Amino acid sequence: MSAGPLAGFRVLEVGTMLAGPYATMMLADLGAEVIKIEPPTGDISRQVSDDYFASLNRGKRSICLELGTDEGQRRLAELVAESHALLVNLKPSAIHKLGLTYEALQKFNPKIVCVALTGFGLNGGDDPAFDYVVQAATGIAALTGDPDGPPTLPGYSSADNSTGLTAALGLLAQIVSGRGGQIDVSLRDVLLSQLNYHAAAYLNRGVHPQRRPNGAHSFYVPAQLFPTADGHLALFITHDGFWRRFSAEAGLTGFDTMAERSERRDEVLAVVTAALAGDTAKNWEARLKPLGIPAAAVRTLPEALDALPEMVVTAGNYRLVASSVRVEGYQPDYRPPPVLGEYGA
Repeated sequence: MSAGPLAGFRVLEVGTMLAGPYATMMLADLGAEVIKIEPPTGDISRQVSDDYFASLNRGKRSICLELGTDEGQRRLAELVAESHALLVNLKPSAIHKLGLTYEALQKFNPKIVCVALTGFGLNGGDDPAFDYVVQAATGIAALTGDPDGPPTLPGYSSADNSTGLTAALGLLAQIVSGRGGQIDVSLRDVLLSQLNYHAAAYLNRGVHPQRRPNGAHSFYVPAQLFPTADGHLALFITHDGFWRRFSAEAGLTGFDTMAERSERRDEVLAVVTAALAGDTAKNWEARLKPLGIPAAAVRTLPEALDALPEMVVTAGNYRLVASSVRVEGYQPDYRPPPVLGEYGA
């Protein structure tokens, strides 16, 4: 097996909870040496649960530093001089106060890449920016749920995870450039950017996004969740070829073009709902997948994990989900999360 694609790169992390640690764990899975700089009390996520912490910090090393002291700053400078990047997710005021910016650290290493992962930007203030709060503030909660019900949120930290991935991308892009510099990534900006086609429709044509029943797509019809004889099915018909194959299997006629299906949305959904009620979600999945039609029965997380044992790995005493980036000829070394301060000070 080859070394990881990021072997030889050292990344420092001053992170807490989810977004920043998830970003650097992705880098560690790809072979980077990640040193997690923690206060003597540790990252607060250590207090959530052992498996929570492990799910975001496997494969790293831990060092305890009091960054607010002269000694902590001296040791930070030494680490920066020997590293390629520093990723921080703290409040902007703390990032500036502790000197965790490129402006403050370039004197120790002009090629250091400094990534600030915050709620509203490095100069956007210190308002609390938890995942669910930012989803509410950027229009995502208003788009989610049934039209006649309240807005709702997904059952996992989609804002934190998405922002962590974006921060990792920005960090690597600047390293590839060969230049040091400051990267600024915020939860708010990432979520707004992920509303891409909704935002474009509003900005260019004044179209206000609508919340539709069963998570229906705003353009494609039928593309949503449907009840079946047992369970729900996600069906995603994005072009006329899919429709022809689906309608033949389901015994439907008419609505031959995407434009017609969009214009006659309610009629299409009525006939599709009636057809799907004749079989179970899992049976529909088994019938439609060989035809190349995007469809899946709604499963629980345990069911999904049981169906994909190759996505479950062992890191020390923990069973965790594997890296989603697969590199030919390379197998990540899934090491356990670090003991607090095991790398010294």
